[in-house]
Amino acid sequence: MSLPDFCNSASSQQGEVESGTRRKLNRLLSFQRFFHASRLLRGLASHSPGSLHILDNDYLGQAAHMLSKVETWNFDIFLFDRLTNGNSLVTLMCHLFNVCDLIHHFQLDMVKLHRFLGMVQDDYHSNNPYHNAVHAADVTQAMYCYMKEPRLAEQLTPLDGFLGLMAAAAHDVDHPGVNQPFLMKTRHHLASLYQNTSVLESHHWRSTVGMLRESGLLSHLPANISQDIEQQLGSLILATDISRQNEFLVTFREHLDNQDLDLQLASHRHFMLQIALKCADVCNPCRDWELSRQWSERVCEEFYRQGDLERKLNMEISPLCDKLTDSVPAVQIGFISYIVQPLFQEWQRFTEPSLLSQMMMSNLHKNKDRWSRLCTPHADTSASFLLVLTNSRIKLMNE
Repeated sequence: MSLPDFCNSASSQQGEVESGTRRKLNRLLSFQRFFHASRLLRGLASHSPGSLHILDNDYLGQAAHMLSKVETWNFDIFLFDRLTNGNSLVTLMCHLFNVCDLIHHFQLDMVKLHRFLGMVQDDYHSNNPYHNAVHAADVTQAMYCYMKEPRLAEQLTPLDGFLGLMAAAAHDVDHPGVNQPFLMKTRHHLASLYQNTSVLESHHWRSTVGMLRESGLLSHLPANISQDIEQQLGSLILATDISRQNEFLVTFREHLDNQDLDLQLASHRHFMLQIALKCADVCNPCRDWELSRQWSERVCEEFYRQGDLERKLNMEISPLCDKLTDSVPAVQIGFISYIVQPLFQEWQRFTEPSLLSQMMMSNLHKNKDRWSRLCTPHADTSASFLLVLTNSRIKLMNE
């Protein structure tokens, strides 16, 4: 795909862009599912779970030990990814599907399951500092912790567990490392396809459906059931669009204020899975400082890369993406204040009494205070985050 396809709005500057920059931009925006040959022709993914066999017993033993404590909030996904030789998502999902008895309940073919999970893991871009397979594994581990909360765990069905874990694992698949406004102003074909609405989330969902069908994971189920699973996965993944934050938050508050959540109703359980996935997607500030700090630096690095690209193309630099003015502490304080804290305050109301929620809120306040001490005077990103929450066409990458 040529550069003009992405940058019609900046045609006057295109002649000044060097060929090396052209190739870099094309690589950045060449979504893997569209530019690679079909996996049906290529066979199994090269980084399939079979690659775990190259690890020695010490590493496998340490990974297994970590999995025995997968429900603990201080789970170090970075260490786990190293111990599994970059296969954290596949290894974690296989373990969780096993301990939740989902393989037996849905009579899943293990070869097809490994094939599907390998496809998902491979379709995350490893060169993204933040939106990569490790982020997906981190969100999946958090989602599992939330589904273990007593108020949810007592009511969730095997189908709920299947949907929750699958949506968490695939919620950002094939993320290009740039946000929706960038795709819109460069006139990317996906922005046109999805009419500038939840562009990335729609692509994540459709990519997941494509891989489900290609792997044949659900081919043994009746067509109406597999189609329903695909639609419910879409509803969960689309809920992670941060521009819909207020929509979900207002509804959640109303349910809690009215005390009318009935988790025996499938629709109410699905709504709570949406809320749980939204929490898992933005839970980094609720982790211990060392883990939280690493994620904060990673997401800002991804923002800055987009900003650098926009600067090279003589485009207006997107909010939070200018490394010269948007510091990591300032970005995180705004993110916590306007997105994370309001959501987790309501989550704590829902789960109370919950030791996990208490721990997360404690970490949240400590991390916010620590970022405040590191923040330069007069730094303020509130306008950027308010723009995200009030304009449904804006989509931040920090999700």
